[in-house]
Amino acid sequence: MTAWFDPHRAVATPVQLDLPLPPPAARPVMAPAPQVRHARQIRGRTAYLSGLAAEDAVSRHYARLGMSILARRWRGSCAEIDLILRDGDAVVFVEVKKSRSFDAALLSLGPAQRRRIAQAAAEFLGQMAAGQLTEARVDLAMVNEIGAVRILENAFGEEA
Repeated sequence: MTAWFDPHRAVATPVQLDLPLPPPAARPVMAPAPQVRHARQIRGRTAYLSGLAAEDAVSRHYARLGMSILARRWRGSCAEIDLILRDGDAVVFVEVKKSRSFDAALLSLGPAQRRRIAQAAAEFLGQMAAGQLTEARVDLAMVNEIGAVRILENAFGEEA
């Protein structure tokens, strides 16, 4: 708003001038600095490799129990299942969580991810000879920061 006074009037009164506002200045989109981008790549690569190592540790744990691997990182239409194992006539779906502690790993599995994994497990069972009648369970394999493995069998209860 710009106010000015008309010298020809007896009483000075403010007048509103309606001027168009200039368009907002475009902010340049700045890419992260090279060192920031590099640090993110290193963290991402480290997390990826840490996850692979955790999956390997879990698969060795199940192999010691006499289970055979049917699939690794099986991709269904709605989710990826880290490990699928055969335990006699049963199929065991394993979600591997790597974190600082077992508690943190347990808390990192939310209800939405549980639903997606259960749907993917049902999709996998649909390919089996007995279909949905195949005995199955979903285990949560937790790996802490020192590489220790803890298994929570039938982690989803009746969901899968």
